[in-house]
Parts: sequence; structure tokens; C-alpha cells
Amino acid sequence: MSDIVVAKRYAKALFEVAKQQSIISQVEEELKSVADAIIGNVDLQKFLNHPGVDNKVKKDLLKQIFDGKISEPVWNMLQVLIDKGREDIVPALVHDYVKIANEAQGLANATVYSAFALSKNQIADIAAHFKKITGKTLRVETAIDPKLLGGIQVRIGDRLYDGSISGKLSRLAKSLQQTQVL
Repeated sequence: MSDIVVAKRYAKALFEVAKQQSIISQVEEELKSVADAIIGNVDLQKFLNHPGVDNKVKKDLLKQIFDGKISEPVWNMLQVLIDKGREDIVPALVHDYVKIANEAQGLANATVYSAFALSKNQIADIAAHFKKITGKTLRVETAIDPKLLGGIQVRIGDRLYDGSISGKLSRLAKSLQQTQVL
């Protein structure tokens, strides 16, 4: 079975436990912290993925690292992943968990790209506008991209809403090229 399918199954199971305990957001943050800690430390990755290291030793090390910092459901999931030899799917598990949790809570992550820094009011207006379009409450991140010249681009999941000047110029150039070809 592919790691993608397995990660989704584990994410769904963890989400169900988190939902029963009313700690969906807490589990999400803890999973992100665990993934960041593992991804950010190459030696830890090698250690966890090494087939010659006993599972008990791996669990003991993770217990030292995360003791008191993660909830029981997240700790239990880490133990299951180690027992099943699936330590390498943690990033995919986090991605799938976030996706499942967002869907269940009517949330979506959005990245707003602009040529300059946006005020809190502008961000709130953008979030309100796109809530009407998507029907979801947005968690907005901002990024500055001077190449946009002006306007904004909003990425929500796989969709990109392009209201930037550079995007409009690009579409205009493409339209003019097609007109000249005909």
C-alpha cells in the first residue's frame, strides 16, 4: 500500500480521536511541531529511519524530546508509526490531518501575495470576500512579492485567484498574441 494512502488513513484515525476529545486544533499544532522537529534535524531523521535501531530506542528518544509537549493521541500515533516502520510518513500525515481538520471545521488556508505589506483591515476584508466565494473561514498568511507590481494573488488550496497587475498584463499579452496568430 502506498505511503500516501497510509498517511491518509492514519490522519483520519487521529482526527477521529482528536474530535472525540475536542482537541482538533491542539493536535494539529502538535503534529506540526513534531514534523518540524523531525524535518529540521537530519540526524534525527536518519536515526528514526535506520532499520538497525530498535523501536524501543526510537520511542525512548522521542519520549525524551516530546515528553510533556504533546498530547496522548499524538504520542500514541508516533508509537504506532514506529511499530509499523512508517516514521517517514510524518510530513504526509500532518498534511492530510490538516486537510481533514480544515474540511471538518469549514476552514481553509490562504496565502495572499501582494507587492507591499497589507494592513490588518485589508487582510480581514480579503478574508471576508473570499469567505463568500469559498464558504469557508480563511486562515490567511501574507507574502510580499514585488514582481506583482500591484494588486494581489490569493492561493486557496489548488486555486489561484489572480488580481495582480502583472497577471493582468500577462493575460493581455497572451490575448494579443492569440489575436495576431489568427
